[in-house]
Amino acid sequence: MGRHLDLEKIYGLFAENFTLYGDLGASLSIWQDQKEVVRLGQGFEDRQQTRAWSAETRVLVWSATKSLSVGTVLACLEAEGITLDRRVADIWPEFAEAGKKEVTLAQLLSHQAGLAGVSGKAVSVFDHAAVVEALAHQEPLWPPGTRHGYHPRTFGFLLDELVRRLTRRTLGEMWRLLFAEPLQLDLWIGLPAELVETVAPVYPARNVGGLPDNAFWKAMADPNSLTRLAFTTPEGLGSVASMNTPPARLASLPALNGIGTASALGKWYALLATGGEWEGERYFQPETLASMSRSLASGFDSVTQEVSAFSAGMMLDPLDENGNKIRSLYGPSLRAFGHPGAGGSHAFADPENRIAFAYVMNQLELGIFPNAKSLRIVEAIYS
Repeated sequence: MGRHLDLEKIYGLFAENFTLYGDLGASLSIWQDQKEVVRLGQGFEDRQQTRAWSAETRVLVWSATKSLSVGTVLACLEAEGITLDRRVADIWPEFAEAGKKEVTLAQLLSHQAGLAGVSGKAVSVFDHAAVVEALAHQEPLWPPGTRHGYHPRTFGFLLDELVRRLTRRTLGEMWRLLFAEPLQLDLWIGLPAELVETVAPVYPARNVGGLPDNAFWKAMADPNSLTRLAFTTPEGLGSVASMNTPPARLASLPALNGIGTASALGKWYALLATGGEWEGERYFQPETLASMSRSLASGFDSVTQEVSAFSAGMMLDPLDENGNKIRSLYGPSLRAFGHPGAGGSHAFADPENRIAFAYVMNQLELGIFPNAKSLRIVEAIYS
């Protein structure tokens, strides 16, 4: 049977997000045993409140895109029989330059490769070839494997290039081919032109009372910090408003511009939460799925300036020396994994309880981790 969900409480908390927490438009999708048990959409797509928001509203999910990209890469590696202890340079020979010859796929996927930003010559976020060439020539920003630091932008280019080398297609194309089309997911990395005007715009956080007083925002204010480099390179798309433009929606940017519905994002995680098989079709082998739950890097994150943990591309809740969660984004299970997005979007899989969760919205909040809007609902699922 699985866990009993208090649906009335969940509905009430979701509704409160519009009155207590300032949500404009938002959707919630919760899946249990491959069935969508909660599907909500409320509010407005625009600040003028002329277009109603529904559960079918498409919106940018920011870094929650990374889970789609990770799944695509892992599926391509699985198809080729390539294990995570193999070197990146075995697939992408030019990557071996500047001291990166021994960097493994496991290190790259767990943000240990030291390529969190593009140093040196400025390159555009819209120029894939220039970005990957720069990263191939670049010396790591720290000795690979010695520590980890979140790669907010470069991660997508690194993964995209691996997929291109393996399949001769872009990561966005392979995402559609392997998962989105067979599973009928309204979820895209690079939107088709005919859908560009169907997306709810996103709005920047209301900066009331100034920026939070913490290490991340202090580092972001320092033009010479690793944090600033990581979050601003490759260059372009530096404002929230810029993400609403057609070029940003059309581009294939596997780290940050996934667009779709909460329901589709939830269904993707439902596949991952229930053994990698759907309607008789197997999408992942058990070992590949296990690699999403297994920690490869944990501790102080040189970019976010917080404690973090990563598996083979997914974000985990970090643990203390006693094995207890330091931060709980994904409920109580130690096997749960997912990936949040900027400003509050949040999604995860819990294989132990066969639960998947997705929350998307268009009014951003300050911060790099999910906030009360989604975390109160996560808590209610497990209470």
